[in-house]
Amino acid sequence: MGLLDGIGSPADVRALSAGQVRALAAEIRGYLVDQVSRTGGHLGPNLGVVELTIALHRVFESPRDTLVFDTGHQAYVHKLLTGRQDFGRLRRRGGLSGYPSRAESEHDVVENSHASTALSWADGIARANALAGRDDRHVVAVVGDGALTGGMAWEALNNVADGTDRRLVVVVNDNGRSYAPTIGGLALHLDALRTTRGYETVLSWGKQALKRSGPPGRIAYDALHGLKKGIKDVVAPQGMFEDLGLKYVGPVDGHDEAAVEFALRRARSFGGPVIVHVITEKGRGYTPAEQDVADRFHAVGQIHPETGLPVAPSRFGWTGVFADEIVRIGRRRPDVVAITAAMLQPVGLAPFAEAFPGRTFDVGIAEQHAVTTAAGMAFAGLHPVVAVYATFLNRAFDQVLMDVGLHRAGVTFVLDRAGLTGDDGASHNGVWDLAVLGVVPGLRLAAPRDEETLRAALRAAVDVDDAPTVVRYPKGALTEGLPAVDDVDGVDVLARHGGAADGPHGARSVLVCGVGAMARTALALGELLAQHGLRVTVVDPRWVLPVPAALVKLVGEHDHAVTIEDGVREGGIGSAVGLRARDAGIATPVQAFGVPRRYLEHASRDELLTGLRLTAPDLARDVLAALGAAS
Repeated sequence: MGLLDGIGSPADVRALSAGQVRALAAEIRGYLVDQVSRTGGHLGPNLGVVELTIALHRVFESPRDTLVFDTGHQAYVHKLLTGRQDFGRLRRRGGLSGYPSRAESEHDVVENSHASTALSWADGIARANALAGRDDRHVVAVVGDGALTGGMAWEALNNVADGTDRRLVVVVNDNGRSYAPTIGGLALHLDALRTTRGYETVLSWGKQALKRSGPPGRIAYDALHGLKKGIKDVVAPQGMFEDLGLKYVGPVDGHDEAAVEFALRRARSFGGPVIVHVITEKGRGYTPAEQDVADRFHAVGQIHPETGLPVAPSRFGWTGVFADEIVRIGRRRPDVVAITAAMLQPVGLAPFAEAFPGRTFDVGIAEQHAVTTAAGMAFAGLHPVVAVYATFLNRAFDQVLMDVGLHRAGVTFVLDRAGLTGDDGASHNGVWDLAVLGVVPGLRLAAPRDEETLRAALRAAVDVDDAPTVVRYPKGALTEGLPAVDDVDGVDVLARHGGAADGPHGARSVLVCGVGAMARTALALGELLAQHGLRVTVVDPRWVLPVPAALVKLVGEHDHAVTIEDGVREGGIGSAVGLRARDAGIATPVQAFGVPRRYLEHASRDELLTGLRLTAPDLARDVLAALGAAS
């Protein structure tokens, strides 16, 4: 039996000897590689925080002391040390979440896996503790250096520094990377902290050298010691933090558990806000991850643990189509530039960056800045393409509305992983974009259904220079193409089924509209409805916002209309179609199907669709029930 088997709570971690701590760290790394290689998940970030997490639980007493992880993908080790050691169904229905989860443990606080929020959480908790007189507990925010590129983190730091009596420790887990290497001025500053000879070392050398020189030397040393702050800024430029009023400790070798523990104990004893700067290596201890230049195995699917190679080769997916087409567009259009928020590789912009390095801009985890700088570029004559995960655009809605939309800026937003993504849980399901973006005046949004329509949508989107355009597509592999059988003023007709006059519904007509990835479900629904004698037309408008006039007209030509989308139902495309139909005086009922307005637990996309009754058989039953009630 290994040491990990005996860890049921942080108290067990605190009881270990120094030798046992080292053995536990090695055991945890082996466990993570073995388990995550079977399930997939965030491997590299967790391999890098093993000693740091052990030290946190030896110095602080969770849950009395509050640990907040930013982002939560670095919390696997925390789960193991708080009694959650069954990783067999990690990120699968019924198993552990890939992020902290309050439903799993009292040791988990913040479930949101969006970056740059932990400092604000920690500030709020520490303020509440101070007001309640709970001065026997600490709040610890574990922040990746990549998260410090987000503006919200600096808003929080500004306020954290204002509370000298709050027991708050900010651990900067500095591995030089978010997904990819961290960029920008902050990255250069932290790099200086990593590589510059430490202040204490220089001061110690000066003390020895000058004091050996007799009384004049001692006088010179005392004078120089009085200039401590100035020397610090030269030899260890942590002044950026200290100028805010924050005590700074570090840099510390994040893989020396004893050193990290010592630094954390110093920070805990200070009694006010402290920055502890810890240097770690993403993917530490696993050779395939350490040798992966792109992202150090940030997130993996199922892999062979010995080699790190995928168990099954990944199929060509939606992101790959975008990656290929945007390079083609870039060759044709020198004014097209690409912007990413620290996710160059995941959103498919790496090939564009390789082909056009001077036209690719990684702004760090700063979606708000990404959108507004895109508006500025558009004003100056460029056509920016901002590529983000759909769920992350939520963070920059005001900028889309007021900086891009209000100014009619020609900016294209490409939303990867739109709709139900599943295994990353509630915060990563990209189900909000259709409803949220539908309120932006002038915005045009395309939801392609296959490779051909994605390529066409991208080409059309960058040709719009007087309004924001959006192209959304789901996560995963592409399916076979769905060719149109007809076109009605820009609305693709995917199938037509003739009804039977003597059928149970008297050959009533139904329009079925599938939005984007739900087009295939719409086709299957159409076939099922036709089997009940209904005349069915299955369409895909491709450009769903604003609602095409041709689609509204088609609604009026049928007895019943159905819309299917993988975004939230309230305020979604179905709602918009129904509203436009009513405005046009059309009495045809529009039955809208989509995702309910609630947060969804982690599960596969298929499991979610089944649970939400968004499969063709379930939809058919609901449509037939509605038709029966209307008869």
